[in-house]
Parts: sequence; C-alpha cells; structure tokens
Amino acid sequence: MEINDKAPDFALSNEEGKTVSLKDYRGKPLVLFFYPKANTSG
Repeated sequence: MEINDKAPDFALSNEEGKTVSLKDYRGKPLVLFFYPKANTSG
C-alpha cells in the first residue's frame, strides 16, 4: 500500500474476541498502524 491508498475491507477479532470490521468505522476518523513481524529487521 502507498500513502493515501484506501484500505481493503477486512475483519479481525478484538481483545474481547468480538469481530470488528473496517466498515464499522466508515465515515469516522480512524488510524491504522502497521508494523513488522516481531523479531524481524525492519
């Protein structure tokens, strides 16, 4: 992805085990943070 690209819709489990989807936040401010896999260079 590049800066300002739209993220594809996806769903993940939150810390409570509830499924949360990107579409749940449509029209609301949202920050997505991506980081490299643990114990890797980068």
